[in-house]
Amino acid sequence: MVLAVLAVIVLLGIFLIVMYNSLVQLRVRSESAWSDVDVQLKRRHDLIPNLVETVKGYAAHEKSTFEDIAKFRSMAMQATGPVDKAAAENQLTGALKSLFAVAENYPQLQASQEFTQLQNSLSEIEDAIQNARRYYNAVVRDLNTKIQSFPTNILAGMFGFQQKQFFETAAADREPVAVKF
Repeated sequence: MVLAVLAVIVLLGIFLIVMYNSLVQLRVRSESAWSDVDVQLKRRHDLIPNLVETVKGYAAHEKSTFEDIAKFRSMAMQATGPVDKAAAENQLTGALKSLFAVAENYPQLQASQEFTQLQNSLSEIEDAIQNARRYYNAVVRDLNTKIQSFPTNILAGMFGFQQKQFFETAAADREPVAVKF
C-alpha cells in the first residue's frame, strides 16, 4: 500500500516536471524566435538608408517620401514587443512601397546596378522576415495553447507563465494587390 502511494507520488512528480519543462522549452523557443525576427528587422533597417540614398541621387525632389521613410525607420527601430514592432514595421513597409513607386518613374534608376542589388537584398530580407515571423508565430501559438490547456494551465498559472503576442501584419497588407492597366 505504501509502495503504491509512493509510486503515484513519484509519477505525479515526474508528470509535473515534464509539464513544467515543456512550458520552459516553449518560452525559450519563443524568445529565440523573437530574437530571429529582431535580427532580420535590423538587417532591413540597416539596408534602408543605402536604398534611400541611391534613390535620392535620381529623385532629389521627392523629399517627403525620404522623410517618411526616415521617420518610420526610426519608429520601427525604437518599437518594443511584437505588437508595437508590427505596427511600426507596417508603416515602414508602406513608406518603402512609396519609395519603389517613386523609383518606377526613373528608368535610369531602374537600370542602376546598385539600386537593383539593394532592391534584391531587400527582397531577400523581406523573405527572411516573413519566415522568421511565421516561425515565431508558430512557437507562440504552441506556447499559448499549452498555457491555456488543462492541466498545464494550472501549472502555468502557478509559475507565472504569460501568453505571448503574435507578430501580425496590418490589415492593409492582407488585401490583394490591385493591378490596373
